[in-house]
Amino acid sequence: MNALTHQRARFTLPRNLCYLNCAYMAPLLKAVEQQGVTGLLKKRNPAAISTGDFFADTEKLRKEFAKLIQGEALRVVIIPSVSYGMANVMNNLSVSAHNNIVVAAEQFPSNFYPWQRLHSDTGVQIKIVSAPETKTNRGKQWNDRLLEAIDSNTRLVALGHVHWADGTKFNLKAIRARTRETGARLVIDGTQSIGALPFSIKEIEPDAVICAGYKWLMGPYSIGLAYYGEAFDNGRPVEENWINRLNSENFAGLVNYQPQYQPGALRYEVGEHSNFILVPMMLQALKQINEWKPKAIQQYCQSITERPVGILREAGFWIEDDDARGYHLFGIRLPEGIDLEAVKKRIVKNKISVSFRGNVIRVSPHLYNTEKDLMHLVKVLVGN
Repeated sequence: MNALTHQRARFTLPRNLCYLNCAYMAPLLKAVEQQGVTGLLKKRNPAAISTGDFFADTEKLRKEFAKLIQGEALRVVIIPSVSYGMANVMNNLSVSAHNNIVVAAEQFPSNFYPWQRLHSDTGVQIKIVSAPETKTNRGKQWNDRLLEAIDSNTRLVALGHVHWADGTKFNLKAIRARTRETGARLVIDGTQSIGALPFSIKEIEPDAVICAGYKWLMGPYSIGLAYYGEAFDNGRPVEENWINRLNSENFAGLVNYQPQYQPGALRYEVGEHSNFILVPMMLQALKQINEWKPKAIQQYCQSITERPVGILREAGFWIEDDDARGYHLFGIRLPEGIDLEAVKKRIVKNKISVSFRGNVIRVSPHLYNTEKDLMHLVKVLVGN
């Protein structure tokens, strides 16, 4: 695998903007943007859209995502959002007040509110596992706490692959082994990792993976992808739509109402998933991600962040240990005595785009960045 090089020319980003914020929203590749324009022009003339167009690109999109995560295409479905994908999980989870659901503290709300709803409806307990206060071996200790929280009453463990605020990696392989011992399901929100961090269904064997498309998959907003394993076979989707039923390709026979669903996990796809604008855009983005490869993206991000991160640590800033986080996303915590609000103003003044999550400055570079971009941020933070 050849090392990746700087790819900013493939994007339309303002020259004077230092964009270190892919975890907020990825800029569109020029090729993805063009697919959107082409789709829009096609949609203005409905006569140019055949019945086959409702199925052709969606099938290609499932296959491309399956290739990325090393899964089966028939278990991949198109969704509009993480909350939709998690609703399908919630709708097929049997719990009572004696059971519990394990989550990491301060994980993204779309991977918390569904379980909060189940708590309200059934009394199921939510075990929120906080990160340790220590700055030494923090990632390992957090993972140990998660493993200890999973017990015989756990019915679901719902996590990201990395924490969305600071990039701390969760040991999914060990957590999967523990859930198998207790009979719990493992559901992963891959939004802040898949596309930039290697992930394998074959290796982890999760019950479900839910992923928004507008971040590290480099796609447009309002489209995502999900994987549902065997635990969800024969389950009930959150909606009943025509295109997810068997033989829906035969438009003339749609009034011959079909009790059976399309094979695999396709029952869980959102209605109107054949979006003639968003699907081609998402497909083009995934083709590029698969060409680049997440492992190579990680290596590139490591190469441009290694020196800047070292300088920040020497200056008293805290960043999670390298082996306990992703290189594409990491959080910076300020030394004591530094005013976060003043830092925010300096960052904005210097036209640097990052995110602020609690007391963390979240930095998330990609192939359109260079070490120089990171050093620009370092200069603003350190004040030299």
